[in-house]
Amino acid sequence: MSPPPAALPDAGCAVEPVRTTVCVVGGGPAGAMLGLLLARAGIETVILERHHDFHRDFRGDTVHPATLQLLDELDLIDRFHALPHQKVTTIGVVQDGRRTDIADFTRLRVAYPYMAFVPQWDFLDLITAEGRRHPAHRLLMGTAAHGVLRSADGRVRGVRARGRAGDLEVHCTLVVAADGRHSTLREEVGARPRLLGRSLDVAFFRISRRPTDPDEGICVRVGPGRIFGATDRGHYWQMSYETTRGGLDAVRRAGLDAFRADLAALVPFLADRVHELRSLDELSVLEARIDRLDRWHRPGLLFIGDAAHAMSPVAGFGVNLAVQDAVATANALTAPLLHAQRTGARFDDALLAAVRRRRLLATVLSQGLQRGTQRFGIDTTVKKGRQPPAPRLFARCRPAQLLMSRIIGLGFRPEHVRTAPPRPPRPRGSHPEKGRA
Repeated sequence: MSPPPAALPDAGCAVEPVRTTVCVVGGGPAGAMLGLLLARAGIETVILERHHDFHRDFRGDTVHPATLQLLDELDLIDRFHALPHQKVTTIGVVQDGRRTDIADFTRLRVAYPYMAFVPQWDFLDLITAEGRRHPAHRLLMGTAAHGVLRSADGRVRGVRARGRAGDLEVHCTLVVAADGRHSTLREEVGARPRLLGRSLDVAFFRISRRPTDPDEGICVRVGPGRIFGATDRGHYWQMSYETTRGGLDAVRRAGLDAFRADLAALVPFLADRVHELRSLDELSVLEARIDRLDRWHRPGLLFIGDAAHAMSPVAGFGVNLAVQDAVATANALTAPLLHAQRTGARFDDALLAAVRRRRLLATVLSQGLQRGTQRFGIDTTVKKGRQPPAPRLFARCRPAQLLMSRIIGLGFRPEHVRTAPPRPPRPRGSHPEKGRA
């Protein structure tokens, strides 16, 4: 049997190590979902989240039909729908004043034919609150992992962290790094991702929404040399400006008035509100790298989500792909982790490769679609000043729209929950066949 978990420290640095079966580093969508699934199956799990709460400005607020299906499988869908959210059924592109829907989720034969926009802190609060219902689940907020612990043979056997009460160590059978595109653990073990293509700069800002505004859902507006995205968030429009790496330097040189004029030209129903952007300093800039690790594991350590494969904001794949990674990880590793926890047997690190084998094709295809969109859509518009040809294709070819709806909504390899909560012990003398005719 695995040793009982140590009590969490109250103060000071010299504390007994926290002992668990799995330590998940990072409480984002991948880490929170994996922590829930493992604890739900009875696996002792500690999640380390470096922030003190989830109330931050996330950009990944999209919950795709595939993730909604997973929430249904976990009996969380009603609680999810009780959160403030907006449902979006289409993704469109407007160029030359004409809109073309490149995805229409109502064409999918799924239980939830829409994308839901919900503040990511609400989504994470929902997942972690459900996790806390299970005795095996522990979430340590305000606790940042800054190094790994190794056994004599070099295997990762835990992490060093710094929390609210000081330094602590977590000793475990498996460490899962779900700590994002700037993963600390990835740096610690010398795992370097390959950059796939050029990076993209995306600037985010808000403009107020009025009841008389068009019902656009998610819409990208394309003009010569300029791309603005508009997403209906109920009381405001979440706006984005997409450009190649370094393109925002040209925006700053041109100045605020030029940026406002471009916004008014491409999104004319916002022309009377562009003054709400008071300074270019209000732009929140994301460097959108697309990269991927060649190996997703080391002995005792597994990378998932953005720590294994960073995505760009194109099509909003990131959250969905991270959640799918978590489900695939739980499906593949729950049984051997439970065996190791119950018997004290050594966990077979060779099993970690199964996660990459399961998720690699979906990751490669998703990143390939993003890279193609950037090369033939964004780069064509921004660098060459030409209109991208793809919207015309979707206008003429209905099967292309259906295919894109499926790819964006469900992903290339949707996962399903294959793990279950542990069954309570059967009363003595009972038998499932007893009482049958």
